[in-house]
Parts: sequence; structure tokens; C-alpha cells
Amino acid sequence: MIGNVRRLKILSRSLFVLYLFVAIYFLFFSEAMGRTVASQGYRYNLVLFKEINRFLSNVGTLGLYAVVLNIAGNILVFIPFGLLVPVISIQKRGFLFVAFMAFGFSLLVEAVQLILKIGCFDVDDLLMNTIGGCIGYLIFLVYRKISYRRKTAG
Repeated sequence: MIGNVRRLKILSRSLFVLYLFVAIYFLFFSEAMGRTVASQGYRYNLVLFKEINRFLSNVGTLGLYAVVLNIAGNILVFIPFGLLVPVISIQKRGFLFVAFMAFGFSLLVEAVQLILKIGCFDVDDLLMNTIGGCIGYLIFLVYRKISYRRKTAG
């Protein structure tokens, strides 16, 4: 039993590090995401829902792919974060802790994008990334509940 717990810890930490590398690549270096060329100036949006509304209002012009990539992509990229943080941090597994960590990591990413002039600092991204982290946490809770039921039933 202890060996399985130890292997799970090692696996989850390894997956978390791998996740961070992949996320950092797509958030800062991916040509497909337009991250290779720094813009001429600082780009930022400090008005909540401004970019979300712009994308939804211009789906015909921008295309469905761009809209889904922006909105769903910002949520999906943080689901593994919210799923893995409570697995690797046994003492800190609460919803607020995970939500705060997702927000903090997202804020760090957005600030670095602003400073390096790669992409755009966007409060909508902060919101969607944090929602993604919270969804990941809910997936963790569901998995933990199913796992506990299996242990007690068998």
C-alpha cells in the first residue's frame, strides 16, 4: 500500500512538471499560438468580459476555430493544473487553495506575457484559467469519491 502511494506521488509530480513544460511552451513559444514574435508595444485588457464578448460577437469574422481556441483553450489548459495540485499537495487540498494557485499561476503567465510583449495581458484569461483550475479540482474530487467508494465496497 505504501509503495503504491509513493509511486502515485512520483507519477503525479512527474506529470505536473511535464504539464508545466507543455503549458509554458504553448503560452510563450508556440508559433501556432503566435508567440514567437514580440509585439511593438504592451498589449493588455483590464475590462472583464471585453475579449470574451469581442470573440463571441465576431465569430463570423474570426472563425469558430479562433473563438473556441481562445475561450475553451484558456479553460482547458488549466484543468490539469487544478487536477494535479491537490494530488501533489496532500496538506493543501482545499478548493480555495487550488483556485488561488490557479489564479496565481495564471497571473504570473499573463504578467510575463506583458513584460516580454508576447501575447496580451488579459483579465478574461485570468478568469477562464482560474475556472479551468477549478474544473480540474472538481474532477479530482469526483475521482477521489469514486476511488473511496471502490475501496470501501471491495
